[in-house]
Amino acid sequence: MPAKSSAAEGLKELFIDELKDIMYAERALVKALPKIANNAFDAKLKSAIEEHVAVTERQVERLTQVFEILGESNRGKKCDAMEGLIKEGESILEDTEPGPVRDAGIISASQKIEHYEIASYGTLIAFAKILGEEEIAALLLETLEEEKDADNILTDAAYNSINLEAAEEDQA
Repeated sequence: MPAKSSAAEGLKELFIDELKDIMYAERALVKALPKIANNAFDAKLKSAIEEHVAVTERQVERLTQVFEILGESNRGKKCDAMEGLIKEGESILEDTEPGPVRDAGIISASQKIEHYEIASYGTLIAFAKILGEEEIAALLLETLEEEKDADNILTDAAYNSINLEAAEEDQA
């Protein structure tokens, strides 16, 4: 399949293109996360998602710094993957009743998002290092660690209570 005329020709162009993709993704999450939090039943899950909104806002600020360092516009480029992941999360909200089962679905959708972000930031860090952009790599690493922390919080919530409560609801 031939590349589009706007295709990245080199690693730096691909790097910038991928940065624009994740910028769009993070901004989309800032908008989507409050709705997800409002639909969470478990208070700890709701609080964790609300706290992640603030973390995500800081990540957008950090990405803005990255674009400034590169001398590039921080205008995002539509991220089809994040659009799909958010849409999947919204369908879970529509297809489940409020309670532990919905919370289990929220965790599932949220972890898919976190895993996408972890993969994206890992790749971006590798590109930054290869391109000699150590300051950018350090900024992106900070975000990667936050994404891993969010994933761990979701895992703990799932294994320590929510999935068990959802299973008990099935048996009731």
